Amino acid sequence: MAVMRLEEPRPRIEMPIPVRIPTAHGAQPPSGPSRRALALAALIALLAALAGFVGWRVLLRPVTVEVASVGTDVPVQVFGLGTVGARVQSNVGFKVAGVLVALNADSGDRVSAGSVLARLDAREVAAQLGQANAGVLQARASLVKAHADVAAGEANRANATAVAGRRSELAKSGHASVEEAQTTRTAELTAVANLGIARAGVDVAEAALTAAEAQVTYAQATLDNYTLRAPYDALVVARNLQLGAMPLPGQVVFTLIDPATIWVLGYVDERLAGGIALGQPAEITLRSEPGRHYPGHVARIEIQSDAVNEERLVEVAFDNIPRDIHLAEQAEVVITTGSLDRAVLVPQTAVSGLRDGHGTVWTIEDARLARRDVTVGAPLLDGRLPIIDRLPEGTQVVVSPASGVRVGRAAVIAETASK
Repeated sequence: MAVMRLEEPRPRIEMPIPVRIPTAHGAQPPSGPSRRALALAALIALLAALAGFVGWRVLLRPVTVEVASVGTDVPVQVFGLGTVGARVQSNVGFKVAGVLVALNADSGDRVSAGSVLARLDAREVAAQLGQANAGVLQARASLVKAHADVAAGEANRANATAVAGRRSELAKSGHASVEEAQTTRTAELTAVANLGIARAGVDVAEAALTAAEAQVTYAQATLDNYTLRAPYDALVVARNLQLGAMPLPGQVVFTLIDPATIWVLGYVDERLAGGIALGQPAEITLRSEPGRHYPGHVARIEIQSDAVNEERLVEVAFDNIPRDIHLAEQAEVVITTGSLDRAVLVPQTAVSGLRDGHGTVWTIEDARLARRDVTVGAPLLDGRLPIIDRLPEGTQVVVSPASGVRVGRAAVIAETASK
């Protein structure tokens, strides 16, 4: 019996048949590595173009900048913050004790010099003054009597002298006795003595009159102490007592100020106060009137500064004091210490390396950027710095340097570029 063997079919391997793609003139397409080289070359070319464009933008293309303005007759000013006060302020009261029976002024009143502000009960002192005046009248009458006594004494002495002279002549001729002559001589001496007493009486009467008048002056002065008067044209700041009060000697009844001496005590930074001088013009702005500026002037500069805050104390007086003024109100003062005939004004950010009034700025010279060392003055009130150097003709200072600035790069001014 024959046995058949079965074999598994073997896998059939088919070889790929190369396919030719026709090209122009029978050329073959580039291989894989050639395509990558071309892509890389294209990328490098693109980067080079981009770098050239950026380089042109950064290094060659003119940069646009803003330049500073040039000011003429630029005021140099300093600022101070302070309070309203008065150079002349007085606390007034009575020199004696008593009971207040009259008050003629109150806070806010304006009073003239010598006007009566208040009175104390002074009836007892007024009675003493009356007695003193009566004493003067009595002393004057005594003086009149003393002068009359002198006149009578002079008449008696003249008569006694005449009688004594005649008796003496008669006694020499024997027509009168010596005893009669001696008697008349004694009468003459007595008349002379009485005249001396009368004259002394005049001196006593005059002294008594002087004493009586002094007593009147003392009583009047004492009575005046019971009346409180304004020492000068004043503004009443405060009244501290009411009717019926019993003030002690020296106790404050009124607080007065001289309105002509009202000023603002301002505090100015010592670094800016060196140029302040007496008489310089100023402007005062009260906190209650922020939109109004009162003209004034520097009236006094305190010798002692505020060591804690490093500020100088400057009194600025009003040229015309406001009618409605309030002490201790906050106020601002702006003092003009001078002016600059010509100055380039730049913000502080435009000056680099600023120290001791010196720094460096960017400039435009011959349409290209440059660096220049300059000297600057004290900051103005708006914060700008004045360049006080005389810059070369045509030089302009850059106030806001843009990115990419470098020495020698071309530059155009922003306003010109906008046009």
